[in-house]
Amino acid sequence: MKKLLIPLFCLILIHCKKNEAQSLNASLVDVIQEDKVAAVSAPTSLSEKMMPPNQEVDPANPSSQINTITKKIIKNGEMRIQVGDIKKAQEQINSILKNNKAYIQKEEFQNTDTDENLDLTIRVPNQNFDGLIHSFSSGLGAVLSKNISSNDVTEEYTDVSIKLGNKKIYLEKYREMLKTAKTTKDILEIQENIRALEDEIDVAEGRLRFIDDRVNYSTLNVNLYTEKIRSSATSKIGFGSRFGDSVTEGWNSFVAFLLGVISLWPFFLLIPVVVFLWRKWRNRKKK
Repeated sequence: MKKLLIPLFCLILIHCKKNEAQSLNASLVDVIQEDKVAAVSAPTSLSEKMMPPNQEVDPANPSSQINTITKKIIKNGEMRIQVGDIKKAQEQINSILKNNKAYIQKEEFQNTDTDENLDLTIRVPNQNFDGLIHSFSSGLGAVLSKNISSNDVTEEYTDVSIKLGNKKIYLEKYREMLKTAKTTKDILEIQENIRALEDEIDVAEGRLRFIDDRVNYSTLNVNLYTEKIRSSATSKIGFGSRFGDSVTEGWNSFVAFLLGVISLWPFFLLIPVVVFLWRKWRNRKKK
């Protein structure tokens, strides 16, 4: 019995060693194949080195690759309001602006013989825009016109943000490659790409800052208008001023009439020709 067990045990040991050798050979083959694939896919040029690896978005968690961007809405408005007194209206406007945390970005005033106009460019936080419109519409004066618009720039903001992020990734890759570049050609090419990317990044960041400013602060253009009534009882314009206006209007009417007559000079040239032909025809008829 012992003579049979000893050869059987030896056969089992030999079989186990063969399996271990086969598994080791399989592992070596896999490693060699992976090394070959890596060698084939290794980039050989500067453009190939910059190609980003293929990334797949996990369908179960898409937010892991895409950052959610809130909606970007730009609100603008224009209003024309007729008021009784510009100065009193300005006092009311200052109080309204203070309550809505707004400020005047630009102010223009015009005073003519017939009316007074005050143009205001107002910037107001986005959340207070509707309240500011309501305050101007009630109690300040008669609203002659009002135009309110909303512009959704979320798509543009998202597109610029994604492109900006990609440009920053490429910029970091170029900077890393510049440290290991050996030839003068590669160094110059990398430096030129870095300069171009930095310019593009500055433009994109400036565009995003502009959009954020327009989104966070809405713009309202307001025109305050008051009409002057030209009468002796209600107007401060005296007789001398009105007399000068009358003389000016009369002179303008005379100049307009004179220019109208001068514009008819081609017809004046035709009058002698018509008279000459008429007289000639008359003389022939008499003969």
